Amino acid sequence: MTAATTFFDDGVTAIDTEYARSLQDASHLIVEGGRAAFIDTGVNDSVPLLLDALQQQDLDVDNVDYVILTHVHLDHAGGAGKLMQELPNARCVVHRFGAPHMIDPGKLIAGTEAVYGAEKTRETYGKIRPIDASRIDIPEDGEWLSLNGRELQLINTEGHARHHHVINDPTSRGVFTGDSFGVSYRELDTEQGEIVFPTSTPVQFDPVAAHVAVDRIMACEPEQLFLTHYSRVGNVVRLAGQMHAGIDAYVAMARQHENDDDRSAALRESLLGYYAERLEDHGYCGDRETMQEVLGIDIELNAQGLEVWLNKGK
Repeated sequence: MTAATTFFDDGVTAIDTEYARSLQDASHLIVEGGRAAFIDTGVNDSVPLLLDALQQQDLDVDNVDYVILTHVHLDHAGGAGKLMQELPNARCVVHRFGAPHMIDPGKLIAGTEAVYGAEKTRETYGKIRPIDASRIDIPEDGEWLSLNGRELQLINTEGHARHHHVINDPTSRGVFTGDSFGVSYRELDTEQGEIVFPTSTPVQFDPVAAHVAVDRIMACEPEQLFLTHYSRVGNVVRLAGQMHAGIDAYVAMARQHENDDDRSAALRESLLGYYAERLEDHGYCGDRETMQEVLGIDIELNAQGLEVWLNKGK
């Protein structure tokens, strides 16, 4: 399989994991002096693409020192166990709350089945391979690790999930944000640049912590961010403002429909309307159908996440 890759400066490469659709989900490869680290992996079917991306840079599986997971949702970490089986020298770096689910993925699979259903989970993610505990590293909040002398900092960022951290990379003046800085799809870029939307995916959305996560990312003073959905964005100060406004808008939406008879449908409709209005202001010229194709997964999952958040508040 041939990976679709985008090469950036400072040894950073985006790899399209082909999860769900093209340009939806990225793994990032950092290369420093012939040593490498993957950040997020996509799903099992993504692993051959990641290995091809190594070969594109004349690297071997022995050259990979780390598989760093921003969090353990399966679109980010579903392929981690399978990938680790291919990388004899790699350590898996994961948040302390996510590590148990990589060692024994049973609860993670059950949680995913609760959202998607058992059949869809098997079809999309396959068999999730466990990672031996002896190959897992659990960093402290703010801890630095070295990739052949390139210093990477792990910073805890709850809000999207309690098992989430981001990776500060001063060499690229970037932060690898997982889902803590929302989603920004390249199909929605306009002459105004990128647009970003928060994620309230079930089951741990926490708007207060989500605001704090954005602030912690911005405290790194990044010039660019590398999102899993999808890859590099600039204009970080403007996008941070969009994130804060979007988190507040989601909360207002949820409160507005809290007592509706069909709350799920109302939230999906409100999210669709919110995205359409934001995109119109952004100068997006695509039709509504295309917008729904790009954001359809997010509309469904964000509505579910807001419902879970409302239910927890009762």
